[in-house]
Amino acid sequence: MADIPFHDRDGYIWMDGEFVDWRDAKVHVLTHALHYGSAVFEGDRAYDGEIFALEDHSQRLINSAKHMDFEIPYSREEIDRACKETLAKSGLGSAYVRPFSWRGSEKMGVSASGNTIHLSVAVWEWGNYFADKMKGIRLTIAKWKRPAPDTIPCKSKGAGLYMICTMSKHAAEAEGYDDALMFDYRGRVAECTGAHIFFVKDGELHTPTNDILLDGITYKTVIALAKKRGITVHQRDIMPEELPTFEGCFVVGTAAEVTPVREIKGNSYVVGDIIHQLADDYDKLVHRKISL
Repeated sequence: MADIPFHDRDGYIWMDGEFVDWRDAKVHVLTHALHYGSAVFEGDRAYDGEIFALEDHSQRLINSAKHMDFEIPYSREEIDRACKETLAKSGLGSAYVRPFSWRGSEKMGVSASGNTIHLSVAVWEWGNYFADKMKGIRLTIAKWKRPAPDTIPCKSKGAGLYMICTMSKHAAEAEGYDDALMFDYRGRVAECTGAHIFFVKDGELHTPTNDILLDGITYKTVIALAKKRGITVHQRDIMPEELPTFEGCFVVGTAAEVTPVREIKGNSYVVGDIIHQLADDYDKLVHRKISL
C-alpha cells in the first residue's frame, strides 16, 4: 500500500460534507493554501477500529485554524464524526487519519478574506513511521532552527510551518540518517522534524520546554504514562552540550509513537528498560488494554 501513489488509490475521501472518490478529491491550482500555506492539518491514528485521542486532535485542528486566522465551519463533534465515518468507509481497523482544512481559490493574493474554508478527511493504511523502530533510529542535527514564537504561529499545526521540517528530513536522509534534531532560535534543543524528544538520565526523563513547540498529544500522553509509573519528568531547557551526558533518548508522536534513538550525530544512546517500558505502555494504552 505504501508504494501506491497517493493520488491514484481506491477508496473515498470525506470532502466538505460528502464522500468523493479518492481520485476525484481535487482542488483548483490557484487554491490559496497551495500558494500561501494557509492550511492546517492533524495526524490521528486508529487502532482496532477506534481513533486514539480523537477529540483532542479535532480540537487542536480547530485551534490551529484560529491561530492561522480562519475558522473551520464545522464543530469539533462534526469533525469527530467525519473522521469516524471515513475510517468506517475505508474498511480499515488500524490506519492513519488525516483531517485538514484550507482556504480556497476565490481570491488570489496575500489577502484571502472571503475565501471558502474547506475541510477534508482521508484515511490510509500506515505501519511504523520508522523501519525496525525499536532498534533505535539515528539523528543528525538540522541546519534549520525552530523560529521564535513572535515570528510564526508556532502553536498551529500549519502546513507552511513544516517547510523547514521537510528540508531537514531530506538532508538527514541524504546523509544516511533517519531524521534530524532541530534546535530553536535560542540554540536550545527543540524537536525532530515531526516528533517531540525525550532523554533518559539516572532513571529520570528530561524533555525540552514546550513554549515554542506544538501542543503534542502523544507528548502529553507519554508524560502521563511516565508519571503513572513514578518516573520523574523534567520539562526544561536543554542545551546541545548536554547531549553526550544522557544515557537514553527517544522520540514520540502520533506517527512515530514511542521510537528509541540510538545516535544523535556521534552521541550514542542505549535503548534501556525505561524506553521499552514506556513503548509497551503506550502500545497497551492505544489498544485499550490499560487506561491512564
